[in-house]
Amino acid sequence: MSTHSPADDGFRAFVEQQWGPLVRVAYLLTGDRGHAEDLVQAALEKTHRKWGRVSRMDAPVAYVRKAMVNTATSWRRRRRVSEVPLLVTDSPAVDAYGSIEQRQQVVAALRTLPPRMRAVLVLRYFADLGEAEVADLLGCSVGTVKSQASRGLDRLRAHLDPVPERTRA
Repeated sequence: MSTHSPADDGFRAFVEQQWGPLVRVAYLLTGDRGHAEDLVQAALEKTHRKWGRVSRMDAPVAYVRKAMVNTATSWRRRRRVSEVPLLVTDSPAVDAYGSIEQRQQVVAALRTLPPRMRAVLVLRYFADLGEAEVADLLGCSVGTVKSQASRGLDRLRAHLDPVPERTRA
């Protein structure tokens, strides 16, 4: 006897449709492709347990994003090393989209930010959510989102566009 249900079909379709966009957001939150996939998998596992309720929400993607932010923050707090790379290399992975160096600089700059500030920037500017949506997802005020975004953008600018050294006369 199969335990397959129409709700499972709905969840499967949701995952197939949202996997790519969720992994891209998770990558910006974690800075690592493998951790990003693990993060999405963990968030989807939590979502699947409550899919009956989540699927009736106006924005199930928002629910998953919130689960991702909370899980990423929790993982960062624990700072537990669960995987050890077997091969360390200085060469970056091949990226077919171009602008690899710039993308790596942005991801490196994002990694320097505190988790909440990084989440605000990723959700606000990469996931293109409004300030109120980000505030709702993160459980904070719109003013906090605005200040975190402003400070985060200032930090990114400073990291990405350092003031050139003055030449000696």
